[in-house]
Amino acid sequence: MTALIHPTAVIDSHAQVHPTVRVEPYAVIGSQVSIGANTVVGSHAIIDGATEIGADNQIFPGAAIGLEPQDLKYQGANSRVIIGDRNRIREYVTINRATNEGEATVIGNDNLLMAYSHVGHNCLIGNEVVIANSVAIAGHVTIESMAVVSGVLGIHQFVQIGRLAMVGGMSRISRDVPPYMMVEGNPARVRSLNLVGLKRRGFSTEEIQELKKAFRLLYLQHIPLKDAVVKLDGLPGQHSPKSGVWFNTIVIPINYFSVVLIPLQNCFLGGLVIAVDNRCLLLWFELKKSDI
Repeated sequence: MTALIHPTAVIDSHAQVHPTVRVEPYAVIGSQVSIGANTVVGSHAIIDGATEIGADNQIFPGAAIGLEPQDLKYQGANSRVIIGDRNRIREYVTINRATNEGEATVIGNDNLLMAYSHVGHNCLIGNEVVIANSVAIAGHVTIESMAVVSGVLGIHQFVQIGRLAMVGGMSRISRDVPPYMMVEGNPARVRSLNLVGLKRRGFSTEEIQELKKAFRLLYLQHIPLKDAVVKLDGLPGQHSPKSGVWFNTIVIPINYFSVVLIPLQNCFLGGLVIAVDNRCLLLWFELKKSDI
């Protein structure tokens, strides 16, 4: 173990560091940190707080993980950071722990966080997400798996970025980003389907055609959302298990609206959520599984 830890590294005696972890010069690892096998901690990196890091991660020089959240509500709670396996966390990335006791900032597996990006408190990042240079992610943001966030942009707190979405560089992301879409601008607008991403992830021609129909209904036909939802329910194959659309509960955000779909035994219970001035109106509908 000592052969893999540079003598100038500072590791608290209570830290749980796997014997195969390599720690480079002047890195600092705190007392509540746990690091899994074959992870590399770069020089001058700081890992503190109740931070769990899985196996085969690469943490590059100067990264700061698990430090106190930049939140005025923080009162010293022993909150956490949880990071999965095979992530690449590049130079000077900052990942803050959550604000309150029992909460966590969570990053999944196989993600790339490029240099100078910031992950705020209570964020949830899925798997195979790419976050480019100098992206500032505020607190409570959710980024679903396989999304790509281009560089030099800000994401407002509580925003949700959907699965396989593509966010253009230097955009201002103040509203939710729907799954499978490309958004760009200041303020950001939905521009098109993320066709390149869908093809790279193995979506079939038929699945992409159905998503194109949904995109046209929602964004090009200028019909009321309630009418678009009815028409979407009638699209065959729109909820293909192969494409990974269904989870235990999913939310498809559409600017100030969200369509919530919950799988039950013989049907899907859906709800249309409309948020106006911090108030929410929830309208429920039923979609039979035989219609999908």
